[in-house]
Amino acid sequence: MRYLFPISLFTLACSFCLPAEVFAQEVNDTIYKPTILYNGTPKQYEIADIQVEGVKNYEDYVLIGISGLAVGQTITVPGDDITSAVKRYWRHGLFSSVQITAEKIVGNKIYLKISLSQRPRITDIVYHGVKKSEREDLQAKLGLVKGSQITPNLIDRAKIVIKKHFSDKGFKNTEVNIVEREDPANKEQVYVDVFIDKKEKVKVHQITIDGNTVLTDKKLKRVMKKTNEKGKLINLFRTKKFIQQNYEDDKQKIIDKYNELGYRDAQIVTDSVSTYDDRTVDVYMKIYEGNKYYVRDITWVGNTVYPSDLLNEQLRMKKGDVYNQKLLNDRISNDEDAIGNNYYNRGYVFYHLDPVEVNIDGDSIDLEMRITEGPQATISRVRINGNDRLYENVVRRELRTRPGDLFSKDALERSYREIAQMGHFNPENIDPQVQPNVQDGTVDINWNLESKANDQVEFSAGWGQTGIIGKLSLKFTNFSFANLFRKNDNFRGFLPQGDGQTLTISGQTNGSYYQSYSISFLDPWFGGKRPNSLSVSAFYSVQTDVSSQYYNSAYMNNYYNYLYSGYGNYYGNYYNNYESFYDPDKSIKMFGVSLGWGKRLRWPDDYFTLMAELSYQRFILKDWSYLYIKLNNGQYMNTGNCNNLSLNLTLSRNSTDNPIFPRYGSEFTASLQITPPYSLFSKKDYSTYGKDNYDEAASMYRWIEYHKWKFKAKTYTALMDIQKCPVIMTRTEFGLLGHFNKYKRSPFETFYVGGDGMTGYSYNYASETIALRGYENGSLTPYGSEGYAYIRLGAELRYPLMLENSTSIYALGFVEAGNAWNDVSDFNPFKLKRSAGVGVRIFLPMIGMMGIDWAYGFDKINGSMQYSGSQFHFIIGQEF
Repeated sequence: MRYLFPISLFTLACSFCLPAEVFAQEVNDTIYKPTILYNGTPKQYEIADIQVEGVKNYEDYVLIGISGLAVGQTITVPGDDITSAVKRYWRHGLFSSVQITAEKIVGNKIYLKISLSQRPRITDIVYHGVKKSEREDLQAKLGLVKGSQITPNLIDRAKIVIKKHFSDKGFKNTEVNIVEREDPANKEQVYVDVFIDKKEKVKVHQITIDGNTVLTDKKLKRVMKKTNEKGKLINLFRTKKFIQQNYEDDKQKIIDKYNELGYRDAQIVTDSVSTYDDRTVDVYMKIYEGNKYYVRDITWVGNTVYPSDLLNEQLRMKKGDVYNQKLLNDRISNDEDAIGNNYYNRGYVFYHLDPVEVNIDGDSIDLEMRITEGPQATISRVRINGNDRLYENVVRRELRTRPGDLFSKDALERSYREIAQMGHFNPENIDPQVQPNVQDGTVDINWNLESKANDQVEFSAGWGQTGIIGKLSLKFTNFSFANLFRKNDNFRGFLPQGDGQTLTISGQTNGSYYQSYSISFLDPWFGGKRPNSLSVSAFYSVQTDVSSQYYNSAYMNNYYNYLYSGYGNYYGNYYNNYESFYDPDKSIKMFGVSLGWGKRLRWPDDYFTLMAELSYQRFILKDWSYLYIKLNNGQYMNTGNCNNLSLNLTLSRNSTDNPIFPRYGSEFTASLQITPPYSLFSKKDYSTYGKDNYDEAASMYRWIEYHKWKFKAKTYTALMDIQKCPVIMTRTEFGLLGHFNKYKRSPFETFYVGGDGMTGYSYNYASETIALRGYENGSLTPYGSEGYAYIRLGAELRYPLMLENSTSIYALGFVEAGNAWNDVSDFNPFKLKRSAGVGVRIFLPMIGMMGIDWAYGFDKINGSMQYSGSQFHFIIGQEF
């Protein structure tokens, strides 16, 4: 007795049958290796056993489960049960062949055997015809992974994804071929070669528009931002490649433009994209403009929180106005002061406004503004996800969205800014998700964060009088002083972390000639309950001179060239002839400490902070001739001690949205640094004091006195309402160093103006460095003409190239102007040195800001016969 299972539908890809000429063996009602005949009478059997062979990586019960068959199940032979089982295996996609055989039949029981051949696994995927960056993008999309099984469906999907990927980039004719290659080392695995031929980018040859009378072809083509004709001068800086999705977006922009002008019925009746040649396409659109509509009446329904008159005022549309649908949508929800935002800021999360056109009469429209206010929602839960750097309370204390508070959109946006300003999370990926709970009238807020390394290691090198100066600075921005002397799980590496405090340790040296060390600590929430900051810092530095025997005639000759021929020869020859030999008998030593306290203010708004800092510095001069301190006896002070005790008061405001690449907001700082007015308390006549005695004259500066005023301001304006857009930064800053007695002007705290503004030491080691690109470092305040007043103005156009968690890069172009004066009375904001240039900035979390600028100075300085001209400036570890 023989039976044959059905095998139709699977003849190409699998073997689903029993050998046709296998003879049955009958022993005690047992039929071995039965052959099932299709033309036989179907008979029902109970499955007594199922065996599986051919697959090693899966358990038998898993493979049997795929078939849908089970021991004890009654099946019809021949019939659809076995055919359906084979189809299930085939649809699964992991098997290259499937065979189900009847091993034996005992009475009404049947014993089945499932023989499977598994599809090969991937040894490696090799991409041909694409760049490394393109390959990385594809790997993230395709789902082809080493070690996974290769299936026809997977290959077909990969081809579709690759073609779409490159089509979205303008390569509409991309060809893809995926080939499997046997792995000689493993017969069950294959190499997958992905051959990609992107062809040429497809661009737009011509755009033809019919039916338009209100807007010209030229205006409509300008409305289309990303679908532009090639070969047109007006499109020189616009993309010309054709991308389907961009084309669909541009069509909607055309309709939006008509709606903005009052043409509510405008539509694109038909459009087509046809091939012009292998590299270009032609675009055709036919537009129906319709009639222009005006607002005849506006009524409000459902409003109880705000009266209709106030809502009409906020809507900024009135009877007789053009029916501007863009303005209508903006005033409902998009603008900062939109009607919707007013409701959201008072907790009305369930608010909804639906403008309904209740009557259309000719070219007039009556609007009924239907408002559903709903209840005021309080915040129920606030969850913080993705934080693995800080104690959670350190993040929560920055939030303005706390459980129990009324929901406020302004508070949500302010919380976003505060978290971004902390610097511990990627600002681009901060995602506050608001989840309204309709049942109880509350909202949950989930703050989804992405931690980033914020500690910085700065290593920089510069050139000073005595050669190359190296600097190493370690900045730990998540320090925890409380855990310093106790074991804690938040120790990472060799320092405790988690409290968001900042510890900075730095050293700067070029050997025996110059050494400088500093340490500082900042706690932005001293005590942990209020945003009051505490800062402590200390520093020490020593600088020695070179032996006087090397001040030779070559030096003097080069100094003459410097005065009458410009800076170039002087600096080049000066450093070539300036032999660096250590002279410990000539030095200046400085050390100091400071203690600061800051408070976040609530008025005029809570972007303001007030900082007070008490500092003490001591300068020890030993035959040091680089401070321009002229005494009444005609000599210059070069030996003695000077002390600087000062109080610095700083009022600042910062409303920027991002600490690395701000797009909106502003920042300004106004400060006053003042010492006790010793000369006002003294009865000495400083005009003649110490005229005949050096020690007496030098004592005038034992305690230095001054009052120092500074103001700095920056604004940031994004040119478009998108994340990656150009930003204009404007800058204004000035400083004045005043005195209480004109005969006792401070030789310290002056301004060292010009160049890259890198922190470090100037020629007198006691000045504040001020950048002005396009000019040599300190060239506006040379020796003997120290800066007691300065001004700096500028503007930058910044464009982001990359804004990622690991790296931020942006390019910039700038114009600047500034100057410095030796006497405050000479201060003249209209007599400035000008420059312009371009540059790039790179921010790496472990290093900080780095960059390079090229600038051109347009003016002569300090009697030079040449313009400042071309200058390169390098930036490491700071921003201008």
